[in-house]
Amino acid sequence: MTMENRLKKISKFYAVISLFLFSVFAAGKANAEKITFSANSMTGVVGDKSDSTTLNGEAYVLTDSMEIFADQIGLSGKNFRFIEAHGNIKGKNMESELEFTCDKLKYDRETKIAELSDNVDLKDIKNDVNAKAQIIEYNQNTETAVMQIEIQLTQKNNVCTGAYAIYRKNDQMLELSGNSQIKQGEDTFRAQQITLDLTSQEITLDGRVKGSIIDEKKVEKEAGETENTGAEQTEEQEKNEEQETTEETAENISQNQDAENSSGEKNPVRQNTEDKTGKDTEKSTAQEKAE
Repeated sequence: MTMENRLKKISKFYAVISLFLFSVFAAGKANAEKITFSANSMTGVVGDKSDSTTLNGEAYVLTDSMEIFADQIGLSGKNFRFIEAHGNIKGKNMESELEFTCDKLKYDRETKIAELSDNVDLKDIKNDVNAKAQIIEYNQNTETAVMQIEIQLTQKNNVCTGAYAIYRKNDQMLELSGNSQIKQGEDTFRAQQITLDLTSQEITLDGRVKGSIIDEKKVEKEAGETENTGAEQTEEQEKNEEQETTEETAENISQNQDAENSSGEKNPVRQNTEDKTGKDTEKSTAQEKAE
Protein backbone atom coordinates (compact mmCIF):
# COMPACT_ATOMS: atom_id res chain seq x y z
CA MET A 1 0.00 0.00 0.00
CA THR A 2 1.40 3.41 -0.98
CA MET A 3 1.88 6.22 1.53
CA GLU A 4 -0.82 8.26 -0.24
CA ASN A 5 -3.42 5.51 0.19
CA ARG A 6 -2.44 5.09 3.85
CA LEU A 7 -2.91 8.80 4.46
CA LYS A 8 -6.33 8.67 2.76
CA LYS A 9 -7.41 5.76 4.94
CA ILE A 10 -6.19 7.49 8.09
CA SER A 11 -7.92 10.71 7.05
CA LYS A 12 -11.20 8.89 6.40
CA PHE A 13 -10.91 7.00 9.69
CA TYR A 14 -10.49 10.18 11.73
CA ALA A 15 -13.25 11.86 9.71
CA VAL A 16 -15.68 9.05 10.58
CA ILE A 17 -14.65 9.13 14.26
CA SER A 18 -15.06 12.91 14.40
CA LEU A 19 -18.42 12.81 12.65
CA PHE A 20 -19.62 10.07 14.96
CA LEU A 21 -18.78 12.27 17.93
CA PHE A 22 -20.59 15.16 16.20
CA SER A 23 -23.67 12.99 15.72
CA VAL A 24 -23.67 11.97 19.38
CA PHE A 25 -23.25 15.60 20.37
CA ALA A 26 -26.12 16.70 18.11
CA ALA A 27 -28.41 13.95 19.36
CA GLY A 28 -27.64 14.87 22.94
CA LYS A 29 -29.17 18.32 22.56
CA ALA A 30 -32.78 18.79 23.64
CA ASN A 31 -35.37 17.68 21.10
CA ALA A 32 -32.66 17.05 18.48
CA GLU A 33 -33.04 14.46 15.75
CA LYS A 34 -30.12 12.05 15.54
CA ILE A 35 -27.88 12.57 12.51
CA THR A 36 -24.98 10.38 11.37
CA PHE A 37 -22.55 11.22 8.57
CA SER A 38 -19.25 10.15 7.00
CA ALA A 39 -16.90 11.11 4.15
CA ASN A 40 -13.36 10.77 2.86
CA SER A 41 -12.52 14.13 4.43
CA MET A 42 -14.21 16.90 6.41
CA THR A 43 -13.84 20.41 7.77
CA GLY A 44 -16.09 22.00 10.35
CA VAL A 45 -16.79 23.60 13.70
CA VAL A 46 -19.31 22.97 16.45
CA GLY A 47 -20.55 25.77 18.68
CA ASP A 48 -23.48 26.87 20.81
CA LYS A 49 -24.77 29.31 18.17
CA SER A 50 -24.01 27.50 14.94
CA ASP A 51 -22.62 24.24 13.65
CA SER A 52 -20.95 23.95 10.25
CA THR A 53 -19.43 20.93 8.55
CA THR A 54 -18.44 20.14 4.96
CA LEU A 55 -18.07 16.53 3.85
CA ASN A 56 -16.03 15.77 0.72
CA GLY A 57 -15.73 12.55 -1.28
CA GLU A 58 -18.20 9.70 -0.87
CA ALA A 59 -20.21 11.90 1.48
CA TYR A 60 -23.04 10.25 3.37
CA VAL A 61 -25.70 11.57 5.75
CA LEU A 62 -28.37 9.64 7.63
CA THR A 63 -31.19 11.18 9.66
CA ASP A 64 -34.28 9.58 11.15
CA SER A 65 -36.11 9.93 7.81
CA MET A 66 -33.53 10.79 5.12
CA GLU A 67 -30.54 9.00 3.64
CA ILE A 68 -28.30 10.96 1.25
CA PHE A 69 -25.23 10.05 -0.83
CA ALA A 70 -23.31 12.74 -2.77
CA ASP A 71 -19.90 13.99 -3.86
CA GLN A 72 -20.14 16.80 -1.32
CA ILE A 73 -22.52 17.49 1.56
CA GLY A 74 -22.63 20.58 3.77
CA LEU A 75 -24.27 20.68 7.19
CA SER A 76 -25.04 24.01 8.85
CA GLY A 77 -27.25 25.77 11.37
CA LYS A 78 -28.07 24.89 14.94
CA ASN A 79 -27.99 21.11 15.43
CA PHE A 80 -27.09 20.83 11.72
CA ARG A 81 -30.60 21.87 10.73
CA PHE A 82 -29.74 22.47 7.06
CA ILE A 83 -28.31 19.89 4.68
CA GLU A 84 -27.02 20.91 1.24
CA ALA A 85 -25.61 18.39 -1.25
CA HIS A 86 -23.92 18.63 -4.66
CA GLY A 87 -22.95 16.16 -7.37
CA ASN A 88 -24.22 12.63 -8.15
CA ILE A 89 -26.88 12.76 -5.48
CA LYS A 90 -29.02 9.77 -4.69
CA GLY A 91 -31.07 8.98 -1.65
CA LYS A 92 -34.39 8.04 -0.15
CA ASN A 93 -36.97 9.19 2.33
CA MET A 94 -37.74 6.19 4.49
CA GLU A 95 -40.94 7.60 5.98
CA SER A 96 -42.49 8.67 2.66
CA GLU A 97 -41.11 5.67 0.74
CA LEU A 98 -39.54 7.87 -1.92
CA GLU A 99 -36.30 7.44 -3.86
CA PHE A 100 -34.57 10.26 -5.75
CA THR A 101 -31.58 11.30 -7.82
CA CYS A 102 -30.51 14.86 -8.74
CA ASP A 103 -27.51 17.18 -8.97
CA LYS A 104 -28.40 19.59 -6.13
CA LEU A 105 -30.33 19.17 -2.89
CA LYS A 106 -31.38 21.34 0.04
CA TYR A 107 -33.12 19.87 3.07
CA ASP A 108 -34.48 21.55 6.19
CA ARG A 109 -34.58 18.99 8.98
CA GLU A 110 -37.09 21.02 11.01
CA THR A 111 -39.67 21.83 8.34
CA LYS A 112 -39.07 18.48 6.60
CA ILE A 113 -38.96 20.23 3.21
CA ALA A 114 -36.52 19.01 0.54
CA GLU A 115 -35.72 21.00 -2.60
CA LEU A 116 -34.26 18.89 -5.40
CA SER A 117 -32.94 20.57 -8.54
CA ASP A 118 -31.21 19.84 -11.85
CA ASN A 119 -32.24 16.59 -13.57
CA VAL A 120 -34.48 15.40 -10.78
CA ASP A 121 -35.92 11.88 -10.80
CA LEU A 122 -38.36 11.13 -7.98
CA LYS A 123 -39.98 7.71 -7.49
CA ASP A 124 -42.98 6.98 -5.30
CA ILE A 125 -42.29 3.30 -4.72
CA LYS A 126 -45.56 2.48 -2.98
CA ASN A 127 -47.81 3.98 -5.68
CA ASP A 128 -45.58 3.21 -8.70
CA VAL A 129 -45.36 6.88 -9.71
CA ASN A 130 -42.24 8.29 -11.39
CA ALA A 131 -41.74 12.06 -11.70
CA LYS A 132 -39.04 13.93 -13.61
CA ALA A 133 -38.46 17.70 -13.58
CA GLN A 134 -35.76 20.33 -13.18
CA ILE A 135 -37.09 21.42 -9.77
CA ILE A 136 -39.11 19.40 -7.25
CA GLU A 137 -39.93 20.65 -3.76
CA TYR A 138 -41.22 17.93 -1.47
CA ASN A 139 -42.96 18.60 1.84
CA GLN A 140 -42.73 15.50 3.99
CA ASN A 141 -45.36 16.75 6.47
CA THR A 142 -48.06 17.25 3.82
CA GLU A 143 -46.73 14.55 1.45
CA THR A 144 -46.92 17.02 -1.44
CA ALA A 145 -44.49 17.53 -4.32
CA VAL A 146 -44.42 20.78 -6.30
CA MET A 147 -42.75 20.32 -9.70
CA GLN A 148 -41.48 22.91 -12.18
CA ILE A 149 -39.89 22.93 -15.66
CA GLU A 150 -39.77 19.99 -18.09
CA ILE A 151 -42.20 17.90 -16.06
CA GLN A 152 -42.97 14.31 -16.95
CA LEU A 153 -44.91 12.10 -14.59
CA THR A 154 -45.70 8.49 -15.47
CA GLN A 155 -48.13 6.10 -13.78
CA LYS A 156 -49.72 2.97 -15.29
CA ASN A 157 -50.39 3.95 -18.93
CA ASN A 158 -50.47 7.70 -18.14
CA VAL A 159 -47.76 10.04 -19.41
CA CYS A 160 -48.31 13.55 -18.00
CA THR A 161 -46.38 16.66 -19.06
CA GLY A 162 -46.57 20.37 -18.26
CA ALA A 163 -44.71 23.42 -16.98
CA TYR A 164 -46.01 23.24 -13.41
CA ALA A 165 -47.53 20.43 -11.36
CA ILE A 166 -48.59 19.46 -7.85
CA TYR A 167 -48.54 15.81 -6.83
CA ARG A 168 -50.57 15.01 -3.69
CA LYS A 169 -49.24 11.64 -2.61
CA ASN A 170 -51.80 10.77 0.08
CA ASP A 171 -54.78 11.71 -2.13
CA GLN A 172 -53.19 10.29 -5.30
CA MET A 173 -54.11 13.46 -7.20
CA LEU A 174 -52.10 15.28 -9.87
CA GLU A 175 -52.71 18.90 -10.91
CA LEU A 176 -51.06 20.12 -14.14
CA SER A 177 -50.88 23.62 -15.66
CA GLY A 178 -48.98 25.33 -18.47
CA ASN A 179 -49.12 23.41 -21.79
CA SER A 180 -50.62 20.50 -19.90
CA GLN A 181 -51.04 17.17 -21.64
CA ILE A 182 -51.94 13.64 -20.62
CA LYS A 183 -51.55 10.59 -22.84
CA GLN A 184 -53.41 7.42 -21.93
CA GLY A 185 -52.24 4.82 -24.43
CA GLU A 186 -53.30 6.18 -27.85
CA ASP A 187 -55.62 8.83 -26.37
CA THR A 188 -54.40 12.42 -25.85
CA PHE A 189 -55.87 15.22 -23.71
CA ARG A 190 -54.73 18.87 -23.67
CA ALA A 191 -55.87 21.89 -21.65
CA GLN A 192 -54.61 24.88 -19.67
CA GLN A 193 -55.30 22.98 -16.45
CA ILE A 194 -55.69 19.23 -15.99
CA THR A 195 -56.53 17.25 -12.88
CA LEU A 196 -55.93 13.50 -12.85
CA ASP A 197 -57.18 11.09 -10.19
CA LEU A 198 -54.42 8.48 -10.24
CA THR A 199 -56.65 5.95 -8.49
CA SER A 200 -59.83 6.13 -10.60
CA GLN A 201 -58.03 7.49 -13.74
CA GLU A 202 -60.69 10.24 -13.98
CA ILE A 203 -59.51 13.34 -15.89
CA THR A 204 -60.84 16.90 -15.49
CA LEU A 205 -59.93 19.43 -18.23
CA ASP A 206 -60.29 23.21 -17.94
CA GLY A 207 -59.42 25.94 -20.46
CA ARG A 208 -58.76 25.48 -24.20
CA VAL A 209 -59.62 21.83 -24.10
CA LYS A 210 -58.41 19.60 -26.93
CA GLY A 211 -58.12 15.85 -27.33
CA SER A 212 -58.08 12.83 -29.58
CA ILE A 213 -59.45 9.38 -28.77
CA ILE A 214 -58.89 6.17 -30.72
CA ASP A 215 -62.00 3.95 -31.00
CA GLU A 216 -60.56 0.47 -30.51
CA LYS A 217 -63.75 -1.26 -31.75
CA LYS A 218 -63.65 0.77 -34.95
CA VAL A 219 -59.98 -0.05 -35.45
CA GLU A 220 -60.75 -3.77 -35.03
CA LYS A 221 -63.67 -3.51 -37.47
CA GLU A 222 -61.54 -1.74 -40.07
CA ALA A 223 -58.86 -4.38 -39.64
CA GLY A 224 -61.46 -7.10 -40.24
CA GLU A 225 -62.80 -5.33 -43.32
CA THR A 226 -59.29 -4.97 -44.68
CA GLU A 227 -58.71 -8.69 -44.18
CA ASN A 228 -62.00 -9.56 -45.97
CA THR A 229 -61.20 -7.21 -48.83
CA GLY A 230 -57.84 -8.88 -49.23
CA ALA A 231 -59.49 -12.33 -49.44
CA GLU A 232 -62.01 -11.08 -52.03
CA GLN A 233 -59.24 -9.57 -54.14
CA THR A 234 -57.32 -12.86 -54.05
CA GLU A 235 -60.42 -14.83 -55.13
CA GLU A 236 -61.13 -12.40 -57.96
CA GLN A 237 -57.52 -12.62 -59.10
CA GLU A 238 -57.73 -16.42 -59.22
CA LYS A 239 -60.91 -16.22 -61.33
CA ASN A 240 -59.27 -13.81 -63.75
CA GLU A 241 -56.26 -16.10 -64.13
CA GLU A 242 -58.56 -19.10 -64.78
CA GLN A 243 -60.50 -17.15 -67.42
CA GLU A 244 -57.28 -16.07 -69.12
CA THR A 245 -56.11 -19.70 -69.24
CA THR A 246 -59.46 -20.78 -70.84
CA GLU A 247 -59.29 -18.01 -73.42
CA GLU A 248 -55.69 -18.93 -74.25
CA THR A 249 -56.67 -22.60 -74.76
CA ALA A 250 -59.58 -21.64 -77.07
CA GLU A 251 -57.28 -19.40 -79.07
CA ASN A 252 -54.78 -22.26 -79.55
CA ILE A 253 -57.56 -24.59 -80.79
CA SER A 254 -58.76 -21.94 -83.22
CA GLN A 255 -55.24 -21.49 -84.57
CA ASN A 256 -54.92 -25.27 -85.05
CA GLN A 257 -58.19 -25.38 -87.00
CA ASP A 258 -57.02 -22.58 -89.27
CA ALA A 259 -53.80 -24.50 -89.89
CA GLU A 260 -55.76 -27.68 -90.81
CA ASN A 261 -58.00 -25.84 -93.23
CA SER A 262 -55.04 -24.31 -95.03
CA SER A 263 -52.91 -27.50 -95.23
CA GLY A 264 -55.66 -30.12 -95.47
CA GLU A 265 -54.01 -32.15 -92.68
CA LYS A 266 -55.07 -32.41 -89.12
CA ASN A 267 -52.79 -31.22 -86.38
CA PRO A 268 -51.25 -34.25 -84.58
CA VAL A 269 -52.38 -32.97 -81.21
CA ARG A 270 -55.90 -32.37 -82.44
CA GLN A 271 -55.89 -35.79 -84.19
CA ASN A 272 -54.91 -37.55 -80.97
CA THR A 273 -57.61 -35.67 -79.08
CA GLU A 274 -60.27 -36.64 -81.62
CA ASP A 275 -59.15 -40.32 -81.66
CA LYS A 276 -59.32 -40.46 -77.89
CA THR A 277 -62.72 -38.80 -77.90
CA GLY A 278 -64.00 -41.33 -80.50
CA LYS A 279 -62.74 -44.30 -78.52
CA ASP A 280 -64.35 -42.97 -75.35
CA THR A 281 -67.66 -42.56 -77.23
CA GLU A 282 -67.55 -46.13 -78.63
CA LYS A 283 -66.75 -47.54 -75.20
CA SER A 284 -69.64 -45.64 -73.66
CA THR A 285 -72.05 -46.96 -76.34
CA ALA A 286 -70.91 -50.60 -75.81
CA GLN A 287 -71.49 -50.26 -72.08
CA GLU A 288 -75.03 -48.94 -72.64
CA LYS A 289 -75.91 -51.90 -74.91
CA ALA A 290 -74.55 -54.41 -72.44
CA GLU A 291 -76.75 -52.92 -69.74
